[in-house]
Order: sequence, then structure tokens, then C-alpha cells
Amino acid sequence: MSLPEAPSFSLAGKRALVTGSSRGIGLALAAALGHSGASVVLNGRSAPALQEAESLLTGQGIDVTGQAFDVTDEAATKAAGQAVGPIDILINNAGIHRRSPLADMSLDDWNTVLNTNLTSAFLVARTFVPAMIERRAGKIINICSLMSDLARPTTGNYAAAKGGLRMLTRAMCGEWAQYNIQVNGIGPGYIATELTAPLRENPEFDGWIKTRTPAGRWGEVEDLTGAAVFMASNASQFLNGQVLMIDGGLTAVV
Repeated sequence: MSLPEAPSFSLAGKRALVTGSSRGIGLALAAALGHSGASVVLNGRSAPALQEAESLLTGQGIDVTGQAFDVTDEAATKAAGQAVGPIDILINNAGIHRRSPLADMSLDDWNTVLNTNLTSAFLVARTFVPAMIERRAGKIINICSLMSDLARPTTGNYAAAKGGLRMLTRAMCGEWAQYNIQVNGIGPGYIATELTAPLRENPEFDGWIKTRTPAGRWGEVEDLTGAAVFMASNASQFLNGQVLMIDGGLTAVV
């Protein structure tokens, strides 16, 4: 009986687009894909921020380009699809958070969070998946959240968006798995980024997170990169429609 060889996590020869990747989690994921051999297209709305991120990755020897467009704008997303061309890997990472009690939340704050965190994943995937279908190969990774399953006061719009993204991941799998396209999600827990700095600087909240999380600490962006490379590689060919929570065990306990 012959035994299987070690799985390949190499992304050599692959081309990836990571939305919302001028900083934070998106930039870390883009760097991980690049270090694994992929050429990477960064995305964001700020051209100067993209240029700074592009220079950073280029300095690390990564083949990278930047594409500035608003992922919530259908026309802009379609135009970006023409400019970027076919890709092998798509990471839908773009996101935003506007906190407010639901009873006081403005419709603008509701719509902005839903459009940025959920609708954008639909728009971008719809733009790039036809070429994946034609080639019968592709990887889509949606950056969900522990709030795909849980909620806290003032996070109703975000939880609704991330819960919807979990179900969109399953819906994409249901329609596109037949074309050898794997669609999965990563659910970060509380990660130390520029956006979460105010929370980490709040002693009460910082202490609550460290107590509530079995690992006893905040996550780092590097904690997410291994899963992203795995899901983007040929090692995950039969993984589909799943969301992997990377949260230090927070969602595993009461």
C-alpha cells in the first residue's frame, strides 16, 4: 500500500487578492501568502496607504501590487476585476466597526457596517469567481469573527454582518464546490491591532478579555496566518464551507 506524501502548503505560481490589506490583519495575511510563494494584490481605498504597504512587502521580497477601490461600490469592483484579471486566491478581509446600542443606531451606521463587512464579500467574489469556475480551481477565504456566533451590547450591526458572512461562506460552498472551488472562513477572536488599541488600553476590558479567553491573552495577527496559508493551499482541497475560530478558546467555554 502506498502512503500519501506530505501535503504541500506552497503557493508558488498562485495569485492572490486580499481586500482591506493596507494594514492590520489584511496586511499580515497578504504577507503570509507572499512569503509562501504567491504574488499578491493589495486592496484599500487609500492609495497612499496602499503604496506604503506595497513598499513594505516589496522590501521583504514579495511580488506585490496595489489596487485602490471601494469594495462596497459595484461599478468600482467590476472595474477592478478588469484591471486585476484572474486570481487563484481571494481573501475577503475588508471590514469596519461602528459601535452603538441597536435602539440608538443610525441607519447609516447599520448600512455602512453591513455593506463593508458582508455585501463587499458578495460583490468581490461575484467579480472574480467566473474565472475560477472556468479554470475549475480557486480558493476563497472570508474573514468572519467570533461574532459570527456571539454578540455583545453595541455590536449588533457587526454581529449581524459577520453572522451573515458565515452563512454566505456556506452558500458559496454550496454553489461553487462543484467547480473545485474551496470557500472557507477564519473567525478571529480579539486580536491586537491598531483598531483594537482603545480596547486594550481600557484596563477593565483588557482584564475581562484575558480572563474570558482560556489562552489568557489577546491574539496576534501572526496567529491567523497559518490557517490562511493552509486554506489557500492544495492541502485544503476537501475542506469547504467551514469557519475556523482562532480565538484562544474563547468560544469553547462558557
